[in-house]
Amino acid sequence: MLSRLLIKNYALIDQLDIRPAKGLNILTGETGAGKSIILGALSLILGQRAEGKYFYNQERKCIIEGFFQLADYQLQSFFDEHDLDYDEETILRREISADGKSRAFVNDTPVTLTVLKALGERLIDIHSQHATLEINTEDFQLMTIDSVSKNTHLRTQYQSTYKQYKQTEQALHALEEEVKQAQTEADYHQFLFDELAAAKLNSGEQELLEQEQNQLSHAEEIKRALLQANFLLSEQEQPVISALKEALQQVQQVERYVPNLQEIAERLQSVFIEVKDLTEEISHIEQGILFDEERLTEINDRLSLIFQLQQKHHVSGIDELLVIQRDLENKLLKLSSNDDTLAKLKEKHTQLKDACENLAQELHNSRKQAIPYVQEAVIRVLREVGMPNSILQIDLVSTGQLRPSGTDNIQFRFSANKGQEPQPLNKVASGGELSRLMLAIKSLIAQTSALPTIIFDEIDTGISGEVALKVGNVLEDMAQYLQVIAITHLPQIASKGQTHYQVYKTEEQGLTRTHMRQLNPVERVTELAQLLSGSNPGDAAIQHAQELLKLK
Repeated sequence: MLSRLLIKNYALIDQLDIRPAKGLNILTGETGAGKSIILGALSLILGQRAEGKYFYNQERKCIIEGFFQLADYQLQSFFDEHDLDYDEETILRREISADGKSRAFVNDTPVTLTVLKALGERLIDIHSQHATLEINTEDFQLMTIDSVSKNTHLRTQYQSTYKQYKQTEQALHALEEEVKQAQTEADYHQFLFDELAAAKLNSGEQELLEQEQNQLSHAEEIKRALLQANFLLSEQEQPVISALKEALQQVQQVERYVPNLQEIAERLQSVFIEVKDLTEEISHIEQGILFDEERLTEINDRLSLIFQLQQKHHVSGIDELLVIQRDLENKLLKLSSNDDTLAKLKEKHTQLKDACENLAQELHNSRKQAIPYVQEAVIRVLREVGMPNSILQIDLVSTGQLRPSGTDNIQFRFSANKGQEPQPLNKVASGGELSRLMLAIKSLIAQTSALPTIIFDEIDTGISGEVALKVGNVLEDMAQYLQVIAITHLPQIASKGQTHYQVYKTEEQGLTRTHMRQLNPVERVTELAQLLSGSNPGDAAIQHAQELLKLK
């Protein structure tokens, strides 16, 4: 429940510290005093977006803090899920600067507005005139039945399974499309892969082949040049080798006379040996150079195949062709793997669908079973609040189509007048009738849900007199199950409150401010008397107020 609401610098509020009690809390005050402003401030810590125009002082930030007692409401799992510190007294805080920047906190941990709103929905239900419209929605109508049926766990289980089912369905459709596309290209990929695999390409092969091709193509020229070199070095009339040998011998004969000649002799010796080795190597290479036309043809054919593959795949080397070959192989392997994955995904999709359908059927059966009780309980309350001829008919049909809430279509049909056939709510109910119908439904939900607090803003729309007194009785009954805060203009409803607060305005130094204070028993009599007859109530109004408060 809400144990404290602290508001600083919001609209007409400079600072306000509100401490609602258990049971039924009543807020009264003149029109425009600021009752709705307090609700607006509260909505900010429930995740509503802020606007700068709501500031009392544009130079200071706005701070709203709500203190909630959570011990009885099993919210530990929510805090664990969102990595928040759980405390039996939890504080929701919102800070908004004048430039519109906003920060939200739960127990001093920064959170997003989405998280703040999700937590707020578990703590407070604000019912206003506009909220009455939600009674027409299928979500609200199913929530009503599920609350009475105590389907919270079953519905959570269904929604979790349904989420997995839809995720699997999405993955299945994506994989089916991928497999379809891959199968369309599979034959072509297989052809390309087979062609590359048959070529038996090797890294570095092209360079070696081109080198050998170049050598074979110029075999005669190479052989002629090497023979000429060999001739000059060793076979001509005065060969280089012979000349070097003779020069070496001449130097060796006189080296003992000239010290430097020994080094020259050694160098000539090295040159002679080197030239002799070169001559032998040239001769050896020359003998190995043969013109092999068959081999040249083989090399040309091989290079031609390599060039064709490179042009086909728009690459310039064998290594790039090998990369393409591996990619094609992986695609073909993945296609085979996808077939297995697809089969498993289809099986999982079927299992999840079956699980969803079974849970949806459980939900349907449970809802169907609860409908007579809901109809009877709502009608009973409506009779208590002055609608004795009301009929509520709830139609529930399973379509067999899986949706986030199950497979059910639901429609509340209503008639407030005798002899009138029940019709959809938006066709037959007035504003006052809808307010009382919503009150009847909320009073039923209050008995079965774990919602800590409910706030009624102008639940008294369209009613007065004895009906208002009966509405007050319903609110009083609801307050046995949860904290109820009711904003009202009717003394009959106000008299039912266990705690009564007055919202009022003052003017100080040219500024209007909204205040709120808890009334004592004497002040309550005066407040109710003013609600009955105006700002200057007479003795009759005061006596009537005392009677409403059951005071002697």
